[in-house]
Amino acid sequence: MILGVVAGFLFLQTGSQWFVGEWIKPWGAIFIRLLKLIAIPLVFVSLIKGVAGMKDLKKLSNIGIKTLVLYLTTTIFAVSLGMGAATLIKPGNVFSKQESTFYKEKFSNESITNSKQASETKSPMDYIVNMVPENLFTAAGDNSNMLQIILVALLIGVAIVVLGAEKTAPFTAVIDATEAIILKIIDFIMQIAPVGVFALLAGLVVDFSGNSEMFSALGMYALTVVFSLLFLAYLFYPTLIALFTKVGYGNFIKAIFPIQLLAFSTSSSNATLPFTMEHTQKTLGLSEETTSFVLPLGATVNMDGTSCYQAIVVLFIAQIFGIELSLTQHLVVLSLTVLASIGTAGVPGASVVMTVMVMAAVGVPVEGLALILGIDRPLDMLRTVVNVTGDTFVATIIDKKRKSFF
Repeated sequence: MILGVVAGFLFLQTGSQWFVGEWIKPWGAIFIRLLKLIAIPLVFVSLIKGVAGMKDLKKLSNIGIKTLVLYLTTTIFAVSLGMGAATLIKPGNVFSKQESTFYKEKFSNESITNSKQASETKSPMDYIVNMVPENLFTAAGDNSNMLQIILVALLIGVAIVVLGAEKTAPFTAVIDATEAIILKIIDFIMQIAPVGVFALLAGLVVDFSGNSEMFSALGMYALTVVFSLLFLAYLFYPTLIALFTKVGYGNFIKAIFPIQLLAFSTSSSNATLPFTMEHTQKTLGLSEETTSFVLPLGATVNMDGTSCYQAIVVLFIAQIFGIELSLTQHLVVLSLTVLASIGTAGVPGASVVMTVMVMAAVGVPVEGLALILGIDRPLDMLRTVVNVTGDTFVATIIDKKRKSFF
């Protein structure tokens, strides 16, 4: 990130902007294209696996519905918090209307602009009608049709649960292998992220002509994300724990702090999961039955930190480009972000891929991701802290209130 910014200013000072445009920016474009490439396969496969994995609800129906309701409720709150913080703080409103229009035209491509214009003229029912694809392969060819992909994935997942593991074992084996391949591809993409970030930021500095307001906006964006995530991790969850269980605020924070440290260092909910299950049983006294069901399910479908971040990103980039999102588009961001939390894999970098899907659906230029990718790694680590804290919160509520809850 630092090298990209420095390089951009050096090329500006030497009048060599053409070199950035012809030889450096294309590498950033390749990185963005790779993120777009993997978005639909990741959502499709992860959602199928996530829903199909809920077959355990038959055995644990007593806590299954309660767990899903709590996960959904906390995710909706997290998204609402992110949207509210971005709306109130307005980290992207640093440019004049004329500058925002200029940058929007410079970064938007025709398909995204048309998508935004179309969404402004649609009625709410049109979104529901368009959720049903006429052709799966046609829908898979456009990231803006992600709602259709999500619907098909949900239908397949439910069908697997209804048919049972024995009949669907060959197909689920293919899904498991496909997911592993996709996650490895994401790992490959993230390996070249430094090169992509360097190219993107060097190009942005040149495109914005070294405008310092861009960096002010980036700083405000980071503060908005950090504030929202810390609010969730250290105020929202512990306060509710103290209100609804006998576990005190301080005791909960003390118990989960080692889990949060591991989550912060690995930036992976999946990598943290075994330690989370073991540690919550020892320190919070949770039962093995609860941890073995609630926590693995949470690592798959509950991504409160990621959901909060995605809402802020979409609104921030929309503000940067002077795009006014309608109420319907805000609701689409809310619903898509909640659904995306189910399909976001618990590995580093997966949330960025899912954000591509949400942005494309409401007509926000995906190229705007270049603004935030350079500082995304530490924020990703903090998002993982919130994700595992949310999982532990739900597991604690479920276990401590087994008899009285609902």
